[in-house]
Amino acid sequence: MALVFVYVNAYIYRLMRNLTLFFAALSDPTRLRLLSLMRDREICVCYLQEVLKTNQPKISRHLAYLKRAGLVEARRDGKWTHYRLKKQQGDTQKILSQTLFRLGNESQVRIDFKRLKHVCC
Repeated sequence: MALVFVYVNAYIYRLMRNLTLFFAALSDPTRLRLLSLMRDREICVCYLQEVLKTNQPKISRHLAYLKRAGLVEARRDGKWTHYRLKKQQGDTQKILSQTLFRLGNESQVRIDFKRLKHVCC
């Protein structure tokens, strides 16, 4: 019986930790902007840097946070790293989809998409 209790506690702890990381990742405006830009596409870090008008270390720090939270995945192509949204399970996919949909109405996100059309590495 004690083993079952330990297993259940470990499962609940892991679930709570994952949810905490998920919601913490959504709590930052820069990370929300990054997620919005990846909504429909894979995108290179250099494009994200240009669109957000910030430095590469800051972008990389936020992308690493999103990756730890399980929201994005990366692909290397030579010296370039491309990021895209990672498919979520169950309710977290619904929450992420609704969040990104609502962010589409924010003025800063609309500006970001306009900038994205005009940037290049």
